[in-house]
Order: sequence, then structure tokens, then C-alpha cells
Amino acid sequence: MFVFGPVPSRRLGKSLGVNNIPRKVCSYNCIYCQVGETKKFTIERRSYIKPEILVKEVRERVKNESVDYITFVPDGEPTLDVNLGLEIALMKSYGKVAVITNGSLLYRDDVKEGLQDADLVSVKVDAADEEIWRKINVPHEKLSFYKVVDGVEEFSERYKGKLITETMLVDGVNDDEKNLYRIAELIKKLNVSKAYLTLPLRPPRISFVKPPSRSKVQRAYMIFSSFGLPVVLLDFPEEGEFSTGKDFKTGLLSILSVHPMREEDVLKLMKEKGINYRVLEELESSGKIEKMSYMGVNFYRKK
Repeated sequence: MFVFGPVPSRRLGKSLGVNNIPRKVCSYNCIYCQVGETKKFTIERRSYIKPEILVKEVRERVKNESVDYITFVPDGEPTLDVNLGLEIALMKSYGKVAVITNGSLLYRDDVKEGLQDADLVSVKVDAADEEIWRKINVPHEKLSFYKVVDGVEEFSERYKGKLITETMLVDGVNDDEKNLYRIAELIKKLNVSKAYLTLPLRPPRISFVKPPSRSKVQRAYMIFSSFGLPVVLLDFPEEGEFSTGKDFKTGLLSILSVHPMREEDVLKLMKEKGINYRVLEELESSGKIEKMSYMGVNFYRKK
């Protein structure tokens, strides 16, 4: 199953996820990644899943589920899929399409062109210089910070849809005032409808990753606002209903491979569907999922 949810999204409402990339095939290895370590570092585009398979799964799900967005948000970098442009065009028949990208391949003309039909594109902007970028996003060795930034700016000039940015604030890494001013200055050059400030609220790849202090988060908001940016602070968990489709086990695993869920949300979903708690115990004992704690909250994620 390559389509998961719908899941509640703080930015996109009710989002039907499309996982068009094999697990952790990515151009980055971000220290805060909720999916874990990048297994295959690459910046080469190729075909991974037949577009007709993805489109068929989306078509089947939207028959019984109303969604706000069909969202390419895989457990890797979606623009590594050479068929992404075609998939977006085909899926627009079933609803609005969003793509969540780290922006690392936007220097490529074929990537910029392939995203033109998307209704919304979200781009990661976590740093404003090479050193911090390499520390927080841990990019592929052949990528250059300024090449990536130039690509994002060029895409912003061409793209006619809704462009948003996401800046993940990590304590002691990218939350100093100098970096925040420079990030805000960079985003100011883009034609964004929203500039989101986000915090690591789910278990990260590296254990030391934590949100900054409340005062630093507020300072970041004030700095972004001082540049006239349409800033939105996402310092709260998502709220809303998760959906697994008809097959609870398969649907839950599809969500957890991309989106770790709080224990309370998993238990609530099981109660609503009348699923025995033993099912969760079996998934955990078989090694398919794992339970972990982060900042005092228990989560489940695919192992």
C-alpha cells in the first residue's frame, strides 16, 4: 500500500498521503527526521513505483473519503521520483495536490517543471548558511547550499500555485538570532503564502534534538514578523481523525512508516474501529512497530 490515511495535518487539513519513494531514499539525512536514518543517499532521479498503481490507490481511497489535499509526503524525498510531474497531473482529477519537499533538487529544470501542476508546494528552509545547513539537514555530499537556495528562488519566481516554507527550530542548532534573521531575509525573497515555524514534536533521528526554549521560539516568531512574513507558529500536535481504510493493520503500518503516532491517537483509533488491543501487541512483538517515548509522550512508529 502506497497511499495512507487520511491523516490530520496542521497545514493541510485532512490529508491523504502518497508514499512515492521507498523507505528513506533521500537527498538529506536531517537530524530531526521522524522516519529515521537515510538508508540510500542519492540525488539521482529514477522511477520507483508505476504511476498507474499510485493513481489507482488514490482513486479507490477518495471514493469513500473526502480530503482537503492529496499529499506527496513519503518517507524519502518525493522529487527523486522522475514520474512525479505525471503523477501530480493524473491525481488532480481527484482533488487538490500538495508536495512536501526539502527543496534540494529545485535547481533542476525538470523538477521545477514537474511541480508546476501542484496546487501547493511546501519547501524546507532550516538554515541560511552552509555550515548550519550541513549540521541540521546533513545533505548529500554533491549538493551545494547556494545551488539549493538559488533553485528554490528560481522555483518561487515560476510557480503559480500556493508556496509555503517550513523552518524546523532545533535547540542549539539553528535557533540563534543571527541565523533566524538570515532565514527570514531569505524567505522574504520568495513568494510565500505562509512561513511556518515548526518544532520537533515527534521522536527525532538524533536523540539530542529538542525544541528551543519558549522565549527563543517567541523571539523567532517576532523576527519573522519583523520582515513582514506571513508567519505561523506550529507548536502544537495535529488534531483530528486518522483513517486506516478497511484493513486496519495494513493501514496503520502505512501511516506509521511515514508519520509516528501518539499512543493516545492509536488507542482512540482502535476503539473507534472495535479493534482488540491484542492486535497492537502482536504488531509490536513481531517487530513491525516499536513504542518509544519522546519528551514524556509515548509514540508508535514502524520499525
